[in-house]
Amino acid sequence: MRFRQVLPLIGALFALYIIWGSTYFVIRIGVESWPPFMMAGVRFLSAGILLMAFLLITGHKLPSLRPLLNAALIGVLLLAVGNGFVTVAEHQNVPSGIAAVVVATVPLFTLCFSHFFGIQTRKLEWMGIAIGLAGIILLNSGGNLSGNPWGALMILVGSLSWAFGSVYGSRIELPTGMMAGAIEMLAAGIVLLATSVLSGERMTTLPTMQGFMAVGYLAIFGSVIAINAYMYLIRNVSPAIATSYAYVNPVVAVLLGTGFGGEHLSSIEWLALGIIIMAVVLVTLGKYLLPARPVVSPCEAEK
Repeated sequence: MRFRQVLPLIGALFALYIIWGSTYFVIRIGVESWPPFMMAGVRFLSAGILLMAFLLITGHKLPSLRPLLNAALIGVLLLAVGNGFVTVAEHQNVPSGIAAVVVATVPLFTLCFSHFFGIQTRKLEWMGIAIGLAGIILLNSGGNLSGNPWGALMILVGSLSWAFGSVYGSRIELPTGMMAGAIEMLAAGIVLLATSVLSGERMTTLPTMQGFMAVGYLAIFGSVIAINAYMYLIRNVSPAIATSYAYVNPVVAVLLGTGFGGEHLSSIEWLALGIIIMAVVLVTLGKYLLPARPVVSPCEAEK
């Protein structure tokens, strides 16, 4: 593989591993001066406007109504519910590292929904799901989440919504290229800001400079750049590599939260982190590490 091919791959993996892993810590900084739904809404609406403006200026056209509405629905499931609930949970003092650990279960839920949609699954993958659920139970048995059941429930619902949206989105017609991401972010931003108004969120004081910088980082790096990096990987590498961020992100988030955010994880939570990561590795890489034996069917005797 030539250097010109390797460089975009390294950049895309860096975006998913480090940038997406850091967004949990940055969200925690942002919600200190922003109401959660409002912050998430501003993040995705501004990112969607930027990306849509770029696409229209460079000659792209809006898709037809059906794929447009499909993309809007996926944006609500993945970004408005999936990411919005994580933002609210961190506003309720769930540590950013713990939030990332729970979100790491998305590949496990994705496998479950894939089974319901008729996609074949293996016993090894179901074993990974069982181990992951054990990790979730352990994570909720003591420490930060045990005292914040609503925060834990919101992240879990958000993860389920992201997983369902990912599977459903692969089976419906969506706009091609970056247009899908732009519409998804615009739809999510509108829904989140409407939720902010309906829930009575108010800005009592102007956000701090850190708060504005957090939203800018989340919009440009966490949304526009990282989402398009993910799309690049999906088109150019195996699914195992593209989804490997799921077990790298929680490690990055925990290190940032404990190293710079003053967060503390108990020994049980560290153990749960390891168990969940092991489960995600089984689900995402199991078919490559332990391939199934080929089934040899006897040939019919020649007549």
